[in-house]
Amino acid sequence: MTSILITGGSGFIGRHFSAAAAALGMQVRVLTRNPAAAAKRLPASVKLVERLSELESGYVPEILLNLAGEPLANGRWSHRRKQRFFDSRVGLTDRLFEFFAAREQKPKLVISGSAIGFYGPGDQPVDESSPGKDGFSHQLCQTWEQSARRFESLGCRVCYLRTGIVLGDEGALARMLPPFKLALGGPIGSGEQGMSWIHIDDMVAAILYCINHPEIAGPVNATAPSPVSNARFSATLGEVLQRPARLPMPAIMVKLLFGEMGEELLLRGQYVLPNKLLAAGFQFRFGDLDSALHAILDQ
Repeated sequence: MTSILITGGSGFIGRHFSAAAAALGMQVRVLTRNPAAAAKRLPASVKLVERLSELESGYVPEILLNLAGEPLANGRWSHRRKQRFFDSRVGLTDRLFEFFAAREQKPKLVISGSAIGFYGPGDQPVDESSPGKDGFSHQLCQTWEQSARRFESLGCRVCYLRTGIVLGDEGALARMLPPFKLALGGPIGSGEQGMSWIHIDDMVAAILYCINHPEIAGPVNATAPSPVSNARFSATLGEVLQRPARLPMPAIMVKLLFGEMGEELLLRGQYVLPNKLLAAGFQFRFGDLDSALHAILDQ
């Protein structure tokens, strides 16, 4: 039975992946700060641990899936919140490395979170071979990946999931739905910024694909092969909901309400292509935005 230790296992992606892994017969353990809350969101077969020190001395998972990190889009970025972003990602990854470095056996595979913010803003398509542009999101993702890369020195295969906007029952789409359902949605700023998205089912499938294909390593773009502009995303969401989506949010309003967070995450974007997954033969179930949104919303 394949054993896997997950951080961030009760979050949006982690919850869906944990359920899929448990259904496949994997031995799933989740490291969580709040076991009581996590137990309400995860299958009963998932074992919960609050601290690494609770893991028995002989336990080493075959796979470490590191998804933990304080959400970036839940409010303005203060200096204190920025430090928490680093602590919850880089700090935890450093602690995981130190924990497993001290054990005789090591995980065979480490899949660590990252994000398409690594690339910085741009209007041209980018893939895993593209360099990043400096900015807070790039610095955060780069430092996080550098921390995870240390596992290579232990002989682990390491993948960095550069995740886009994950569409499903939680996350960005859930926050967008109320105004769009009231016909109050529309493009943000110019609407030209790229939105690189992925359906939650494809996100889970991509992680499983990385697990089952040992040739995949390094950065992996977890995005659908058809990124769209913010204007196109807004129009498609409106069409699926059968609501007009023509009320724009001016850039100046975004800056006033959200500050640096709004500028980096809402007014700028990337057109990210999942070339490594495609080259490895991964097939997306939801390759276009219209089918992805219908699958989620026509329920």
